[in-house]
Amino acid sequence: MKYSKSFRNAILRKVLPPENRSVYSVAKEAGIAPITINSWLAKLKDGKLDIEQDRDDPVSSRSMKEKLDLVLEYQNLSDDNEGEWLRQKGLHSEHIPLFKQEITTLMADKSGEKDKRIRELEKKVRQQEKELQRKESALAEVVAILTLKKKLDLRHGIMDEDER
Repeated sequence: MKYSKSFRNAILRKVLPPENRSVYSVAKEAGIAPITINSWLAKLKDGKLDIEQDRDDPVSSRSMKEKLDLVLEYQNLSDDNEGEWLRQKGLHSEHIPLFKQEITTLMADKSGEKDKRIRELEKKVRQQEKELQRKESALAEVVAILTLKKKLDLRHGIMDEDER
């Protein structure tokens, strides 16, 4: 399959610095073979490929909200209108699955972060409950000691400063 320059460059930017993502993860996300990306990297290294900055790169210049809106809009199109709609939006057919994967990955990351945060908060609550239990025990012990001291003082006829 022949990929557009902007699609290829977007994929290469993900595996090159500063992102430095693995070829396998980017290939899985984009739905292409890792060997294709490795081939592009080899050509880039040999100077046979140029990765110029695309001014109108629809993959990198659109927000996640725009990508989600585009995916939802695309799903409601009939097969006859897809090509015209893609041209109007400045997209290629391979961008839609890429957008879907980016959205799915973002949602999974957010879900994972939320689960991690919940686990951290549950751990913190358990620690605080344990600390509260320890303090309650210490308080009960202090109350018992003070009660015993008061009884002992009464027995020996010692008065508190308040009772004098």
